[in-house]
Amino acid sequence: MMSILEKIVKYKHQEVEQKKYAFPVSLLESSVLFTAPTRSLRNALEKVPVGIIAEHKRRSPSKKIINDSLLVQDIAEGYQSAGAAGMSVLTDTNFFGGSLDDLLLARSVTSFPILRKEFIVDPYQIIESKAYGADAILLIAAVLSDSALKEFSELAQSLKLEVLLEVHCKEELNRALLPSVDMLGINNRNLKTFEVSTNTSKTLSEYIPEEFIKISESGINSVATIKELRDYGFRGFLIGEQFMKAQDPGNTAKEFINQLF
Repeated sequence: MMSILEKIVKYKHQEVEQKKYAFPVSLLESSVLFTAPTRSLRNALEKVPVGIIAEHKRRSPSKKIINDSLLVQDIAEGYQSAGAAGMSVLTDTNFFGGSLDDLLLARSVTSFPILRKEFIVDPYQIIESKAYGADAILLIAAVLSDSALKEFSELAQSLKLEVLLEVHCKEELNRALLPSVDMLGINNRNLKTFEVSTNTSKTLSEYIPEEFIKISESGINSVATIKELRDYGFRGFLIGEQFMKAQDPGNTAKEFINQLF
C-alpha cells in the first residue's frame, strides 16, 4: 500500500509531463516575472531574532479542509502587515487545494519573500516557480536522489531562487548539506504516517552546520514551542494550520508574532 507521500509523488510526475506539453519551458521563460529580481528569505530571517514564515494552505490529506473561504491576496496582505518574515504558498492542487495562481496573487500584493511550497520532482517546476514569481523553493530530500538534490538546488541558484531543503531524519540531513542550499528545514511531520513531534527538530539541530539557516516546520502551535526551539538555534518557523484555521489568518498571525517579542 502506497503512503500519502508516494501517492503525491506519483501523481506529480504525471502532472508535470502534462504541463510540459501545455506550457513549454520557452513559454515560462518569456514570463515578465522570469527576469524580475527576487527577494531573499534567508536575509529576512537573519534580520530578526525569530522569523515566522506564514503559510497559505486550504486543505491537506491529513486534515482535509482547513480554510477555503478566504482570498489568498487578503491573507498575504494580512501576513505581511502582521510582521511575518515571509510567506509560504502551497501550490499543489490535487491534494492541498492550491494553485500557481495563488502564488501570482500573493506576489501581486506583497513585497516580502515568497516560498513556493510544492512537491518538486522535475527541473521544469523550478523554472515554473521563477516564472510565477517565487523567491524561494522547497526541495524535499525524501523524494529526491542525491544527484537530483544537487542538480535542482544548483538550477535554483542559477535562477536566483533560494532553496529551503526539507529533511526528516539524520540520513536525509547528511545528504542535504550542499553549498547550493540556503536553508535547512526540519519537518516535524512524518510524511509516511503524518504524525508530528517537535522532538525531531531538537534531535537534528545539533547536526546542522552554522552556515545554514535552521527552520522548523509543522506542529508549531504555541509561542512556548518557538521559544524552546529558538534555544536549539532555529531562526525560522513555518506555520500554516495555526493561522489558516482562523477566520482572519493575518490578525491571528499578528497576535501570535506580537507575543514573541
